[in-house]
Amino acid sequence: MRQIRWELSVGAASVGVVVQVFVDGVGGRLPKPRVLAAAGRALGVIPPPLQVLIGIVSVQVGASLAKQLFAVTGPAGTVTLRLFFAALVLLLVWRPVLRLGRRALPVVLAYGVVLGTMNLTFYQALARIPQGIAVTIEFLGPLAVALAGSRRWLDVLWAVVAAGGVVLLAETRGDLSLLGIVFALIAGACWGLYILLSASLGKRTEEGKGLALGMAVAAVAAMPAGVIDSGTNLLSPWVLLIGLAVALLSSVVPYSLELEALRKIPPRVFGILMSLEPAVAALSGLLVLGEALHPLQWLAICCVVAASIGATRSVRDAP
Repeated sequence: MRQIRWELSVGAASVGVVVQVFVDGVGGRLPKPRVLAAAGRALGVIPPPLQVLIGIVSVQVGASLAKQLFAVTGPAGTVTLRLFFAALVLLLVWRPVLRLGRRALPVVLAYGVVLGTMNLTFYQALARIPQGIAVTIEFLGPLAVALAGSRRWLDVLWAVVAAGGVVLLAETRGDLSLLGIVFALIAGACWGLYILLSASLGKRTEEGKGLALGMAVAAVAAMPAGVIDSGTNLLSPWVLLIGLAVALLSSVVPYSLELEALRKIPPRVFGILMSLEPAVAALSGLLVLGEALHPLQWLAICCVVAASIGATRSVRDAP
């Protein structure tokens, strides 16, 4: 019987979570549910870089669609719908058992709480400041994690460039909600913790079962705030339909695309492509929501994107 070990590594090579799968035994392949296997075959015809870009666009269009739902369900209600449907899909796909070891249970709970908090605070920021700026500020969390363990002077330069972007955003604070900026910073800190917890989750759980359980915990954690924020509006059929669309666009589709792309491209290339996310968020906010940014705000976003690309290019791919 083959043993499968999951390791999720974090570094400047990717400001997200890179999944590495090792199978004991020659020629072993990771067993996948039939749904994922069929989806993998369908996605296989799409070039990996395009898969990543489609995933990024999907996430940001999902965020734009979610923001349009705020008037009815509020930010917390929208988060609840997104996490509920994402958890439902993942639980149906992976069908995890509820029995967890003593080492896995605290990690799953912490992962879910951090994931729920990250989404709640990000959507609160999204309700107060333009989408591109919210994503740019939040993006500082994983970028800080990627640069934290580095001892290279070049990475110090990229950290300064990213900090310069934040200063430029601060210069336009008259047009921005201070509370929205604070929420985005909290979301960024949670994103950094989420990355670190993802590494532990991958080591203590099998396949995507830990992710499914963690997403369920996040949905339960966000539900009280969502019910208070929106009440019975959450049960409206058209609201549920849009919530399902947000969950698919923001979680299920990009997750599937990114995992498929990581099978074929180096983590460094993946990280460079993911660095475009703040810029794509700004474009999505402009095209879908009509959120026009000032030139200094665009320059600030470009600084963070450049810092992320620079940090990614300065690191060799892991073997």
